[in-house]
Amino acid sequence: MNVDYDKCLHCGGCAGSCPSNAIYLNDCILEFYDSCTRCGICIRICPVGALSMEALN
Repeated sequence: MNVDYDKCLHCGGCAGSCPSNAIYLNDCILEFYDSCTRCGICIRICPVGALSMEALN
């Protein structure tokens, strides 16, 4: 999972929406645990499109 921190609001919505509890907001840095199933719910819930599964350029 990739995070565009220039867009991220650090709102925690992605962490709260994760059915695997695989996202943790640690001092405004998102951490993704191995339990992430790449279901994409966090991507859909992000209000600013800061998350993606593709590499950032």
